[in-house]
Amino acid sequence: MLGCTYGKLFQVTVAGGSYQEGLSINIQGVPPGLLIHEEDIYADLLLRKPGQGELASPRREPDIPIIYSGVNAADTMTGFHTRGYTNGTPLVVLIPNLDRHFEHIEQYRSTNRTPRPGHASYASYQKYGEWDDAIGAGFFSGRYTATLVAAGAVAKRVLKAHGIELCAYVKEAAGVCAPEMPLQTIRSQVEAYKRMRRENDPVYAMVYSERRITPDMRFLEKMAVLAEVEKEVPEISKRMEFDEQAVREKYGVHPTMNCPDLETADAMARRIIEIRDTGDSSGGLVEVIATGLPAGMGEPVFAKLDGELGRMLSIGAVKGVEVGAGPAVKDMVGSECNDQMRVRDGRVEFASNNAGGITGGLTTGQPVVARIAVKPTPTIAKPQQTIDKVSLENAALAAVTRRDPTIVARVWPVAEAFTALLLTDQYMMHVGYRAMAGFED
Repeated sequence: MLGCTYGKLFQVTVAGGSYQEGLSINIQGVPPGLLIHEEDIYADLLLRKPGQGELASPRREPDIPIIYSGVNAADTMTGFHTRGYTNGTPLVVLIPNLDRHFEHIEQYRSTNRTPRPGHASYASYQKYGEWDDAIGAGFFSGRYTATLVAAGAVAKRVLKAHGIELCAYVKEAAGVCAPEMPLQTIRSQVEAYKRMRRENDPVYAMVYSERRITPDMRFLEKMAVLAEVEKEVPEISKRMEFDEQAVREKYGVHPTMNCPDLETADAMARRIIEIRDTGDSSGGLVEVIATGLPAGMGEPVFAKLDGELGRMLSIGAVKGVEVGAGPAVKDMVGSECNDQMRVRDGRVEFASNNAGGITGGLTTGQPVVARIAVKPTPTIAKPQQTIDKVSLENAALAAVTRRDPTIVARVWPVAEAFTALLLTDQYMMHVGYRAMAGFED
């Protein structure tokens, strides 16, 4: 595959498949001196993994990351504390697949001649022929998004060290839309949701709280632990149920839907389940907000920042990206659409943010706001018209594989991570350009 690398200075290459041995992430451009643990990466991975309540697929992948290279194995000199810190070489992370069993493979194999409408299975067969990795949709499965989240966890650490922070949430699901809310409220609720998921995740407790995997262990020692965890996956599944009322009382969030407004989150979940019970699926809208970006970041013409954000169409199931007011600008007049400016106490202030923090492809210093439109899950329980892709005969398909009733409940951490990758690469170019041009920050 030729399209599995992104970035110029912060460059990410991903590989793997849904039912291959696992996934891998190779990141070049990670600055030296960052303390990054597998536990930190897992804290983000657990947000997108399936197996969390009625809104997700029954597949129970632990998604335990293993840092393979890119950090120091020991203190490099007497008197220096560099063990476990990044050393500037490529950071490689592995995510082994632990929940793949023959009966599940057979479900896919028995239906692979009849492509799922709305999925990549027909087009990928045309590209790769009979060698197409069609078990679990291979690299076209949502499973690959774990690679983006893992890389994004590293990127967010880089950005946070420079005062840049991101948050994403479900803005709309199954036709139910959240109200407008203050940024601080959104950020606070998203952080509460992340904390809730971490503190109630059985894998986090079993692997990290119980210290079955620690940063000082060797690779083969960690893999031995994963071999034991694989045997425990069925038992882990039983421990993934949330006490919904307790979650609400302690954290003030919905147990499975990351929407900052609890009443809206309840309505979203109800509507998703209603649609699921008819054998169908639903879509939604995810919003990502980034703050702390300096004004003037980005490149003109072919690399405008809003154009780079459009790369989120690379996320599976995303069919649209909008920045700021997005398509709504077509119904505005100029005086409404323009973000008027004034100076107060020596600082530039904007009266609105219809541009989403970007004009001319460059940041304005306002929050960067982008939204992605997520289509319904292609795999549904209703009969659909399809073909036999080998014999080219008409056929009917009623899906029997494991599936998500909606993808939007899981795709928001992917959008957050993808945005982090884009912004880290752009920020590194921005800082380098200003340094070469002699600007003083």
